[in-house]
Amino acid sequence: MTTIRTRFAPSPTGFMHVGAARTALFAWLLARQAGNNGTFILRIEDTDKQREVEGSIAHIGDSLQWLGVQWDEGIAVGGPHQPYIQSERLEIYKEWAQRLVDAGRAYADPYSPQELDAFREKAKAEKRPFLYRDHRPEQPPAWDGSQPLRFKSNPQNYTWHDAVMGELSSGEEAIDDFIIIKSDGYPTYNFCHIVDDAIMEVTHVLRSQEFLSSTPKFLNLYDALKLKRPVLATLPFVMAIDGKKKLGKRDGAKDILDYGKEGYLPEAMVNFLATLGWNDGTEQEVFTTDELIKTFSLDRVQKSPARFDEQRFLWLNGQHIRALSLEELSKRVEPFWPESARSADPEYRLKVLSLAQDRLKTLADLPALTQYFFEEPAIDWSLVDGNKQLKKLSPAQQKELLQAALDVLASQTDWSAASIQETLNQLLEKTGQKPGILFSLVRIATTWAPFSPALDETLAILGKETVQNRLTQAVSDPR
Repeated sequence: MTTIRTRFAPSPTGFMHVGAARTALFAWLLARQAGNNGTFILRIEDTDKQREVEGSIAHIGDSLQWLGVQWDEGIAVGGPHQPYIQSERLEIYKEWAQRLVDAGRAYADPYSPQELDAFREKAKAEKRPFLYRDHRPEQPPAWDGSQPLRFKSNPQNYTWHDAVMGELSSGEEAIDDFIIIKSDGYPTYNFCHIVDDAIMEVTHVLRSQEFLSSTPKFLNLYDALKLKRPVLATLPFVMAIDGKKKLGKRDGAKDILDYGKEGYLPEAMVNFLATLGWNDGTEQEVFTTDELIKTFSLDRVQKSPARFDEQRFLWLNGQHIRALSLEELSKRVEPFWPESARSADPEYRLKVLSLAQDRLKTLADLPALTQYFFEEPAIDWSLVDGNKQLKKLSPAQQKELLQAALDVLASQTDWSAASIQETLNQLLEKTGQKPGILFSLVRIATTWAPFSPALDETLAILGKETVQNRLTQAVSDPR
């Protein structure tokens, strides 16, 4: 099998969002698919010090680990090409830059910012695009590091294959002289990522669509450095749900780790990210990580942007919660239990969790679904009044039905879910009521919650004494 080496190379400029996490995931899946012949690298591109946010590097690592996206080489774990933080590799970039200088393919930029502005204004006045190469100095000064170093481009037409976008091409107007080393000694992204990919033997470069217009410049630099091009794969944008703009903070592009705090499972996030713009050609929507590793391929990534549908993510999360064993789920929900449940008997909590599992959309739903199992709920008749069917009954009729339920349940000797259900069914026949009325009324009066799991199982776990007490309180409560 061909050796596959992929990388994720984020800038530490803030939290990890959905778009960046998807890029990392796709690169990781590609490497994992290759088994022992695959390597996933985590490299930090921190050459823009003005935009760097303190703590971002640790946050990037924490985000990937939460997703289960473990890297084989890179920060914290090391590897044969360390260091993996670009600000610690400055001498390497200077050496490669000097190669270009010696080959006549880079030169010191002698112009001041004011002179460059004047060139741009003149081009604008003449209604033509500004190209720096039109102003190359005939005799540039020797490069001593005090001035920016520019790549001397060789404008030409390019045709290349993108593993996602297919056959692409560009004209020579897309290529210009660009800065490769800034006056502060730090390299630019356009230069150092190509150097690092070459040194680290990266075979596949996956990146966002925003870099597509820069690809001709990269190709020109590959040629100048006599480097073999890696496989290039451009991932379309993740768009807001309306599909009209790139996903932003206002549309849900929040910190990946915040989803974990909100009760989303990492495997659900992986499933969601993987299917943002990719499918395996089937109708399957719920994937385990192992299934994704087996089926993922770049040629199934869509060329058009994907839409961030948080409702679909919520649905997927519920599917993954239901797929967990009860033992595993109990570990995951530990931080989400209501305070009143923390001192409860572990076996009782497990019974409650078993009942709630099918209704959980996120782990954070647990308190609302279970609190009434561990503490006495406050009576709230608005839950009855807000029910379309129950509000047709007068308060006296409601209490009459609750008293009837109390009477039959008080004489119940077998307090199992099946026996309780049989008793309630008999009460339905006796009262002539619909299940939507009788069962809803009993459910609300014993939980005082807007929703709850199956009534028979809820009553069975609450216990006979608790159910009797709550029904008695509801009947005697002045409306």
